[in-house]
Amino acid sequence: MPPETETPTASPDEDALTRTPSLGWITRLLRIDTTSRDSNLELIDLLAAEIRAHGVEPVLIPNDEGTKANLLATFPAADGTTTGGIVLSGHTDVVPVDGQDWASEPFVPEVRDGRLYGRGTCDMKGFVGAVAAKVPQLAGTPLREPVHLAFSYDEEVGCVGAVSLVDEIVRRGLEPRACIVGEPTSMRVIRGHKALTMVRVTLHGVAAHSSRTPHGVNAIEYAALFVRFVRQVADEFRTAGPFDEHYDVPFTTATVNQVEGGIAVNTVPAECTLTFEFRAIAAVDVDATVTRFREEAARIEALMQEEHPDARVEVSIGAQAPGLETAEDADVIALVERLGADPSLEKVAYGTEAGLFQRAGIPTVVCGPGDIAQAHAPDEFVELDQLDRCDNLLDNLLDHLRADLRG
Repeated sequence: MPPETETPTASPDEDALTRTPSLGWITRLLRIDTTSRDSNLELIDLLAAEIRAHGVEPVLIPNDEGTKANLLATFPAADGTTTGGIVLSGHTDVVPVDGQDWASEPFVPEVRDGRLYGRGTCDMKGFVGAVAAKVPQLAGTPLREPVHLAFSYDEEVGCVGAVSLVDEIVRRGLEPRACIVGEPTSMRVIRGHKALTMVRVTLHGVAAHSSRTPHGVNAIEYAALFVRFVRQVADEFRTAGPFDEHYDVPFTTATVNQVEGGIAVNTVPAECTLTFEFRAIAAVDVDATVTRFREEAARIEALMQEEHPDARVEVSIGAQAPGLETAEDADVIALVERLGADPSLEKVAYGTEAGLFQRAGIPTVVCGPGDIAQAHAPDEFVELDQLDRCDNLLDNLLDHLRADLRG
């Protein structure tokens, strides 16, 4: 007989999983594996069905393959207005659990000791589920201005999906006056984060037997020159700035994180690929920095071609996410603080989709339940009191937007 399939461990506190409508929705979302390499359509379809059930037709924006989709839904003001208003935004994908040692099943949510465990609890299905739980109130409350829900795919692989989502908001002329991106900030208002750029460099040398090195071009050796250059640029930013003391790492960083090359110890490698990223503060010109890396690649290519004319170097941008830099006196900051978030001048080094909204002219802050220290880690969790605070903020938003229909 085949071995019995092991049944996932039940939560030690099943009642806690549904003690609030938000927790009920969050746990439903957590049970759907939306790792970025896979589809998010099951989750999107679930959210779309809930929104349709309350009288609003969402817009789905698929990827080119039709395997993933963004969701945009507008709950109009009491007078029918759909322009202006507030965006509540979150991503639906999560990072893999491969190779991580979890104390419980990653996609079977558990409540233990006042914490909700599971992949995506803090990054960021806690916020998305809390917003989903408010759909009945959003539909049933006469609003002074509209509320737009914007849920994306593939944030975890470079903020890929949100580009078309923001484009759709612009195309429809919605012109929101504020956006809250609910990434985990421990319910602090975060007004800035660094711009992220991922770069892939492939060096094409010439293969040869290792006993005949003058007849080959060693791609790994030349890749090492480029790795050293990336570190040189990083050291310059570290020592010379520019600096922004609102960050815990107050300068632009750059690091090579992946290198692949070579097929055998006795073969001069014909190819080597390296992938690196840099995270820039607002005072750094991202395009100029990319140009600097391209110029170094061209210099190394010329050196390679002195050995053999067929050698070459290719540079491509893997992903880019613009930084966020919201002014301290922006109305969106005052609004979110009034709704119950903790004031803060802090900026964060990790990237979010907030910069895409700001680039489209939508004043944006990052504020959501959970601590980024738990994101992507085994036994990812969010404190239940953080989810309660998020619920309170959304309730306050509904009260703030409630229209006075008397006379």
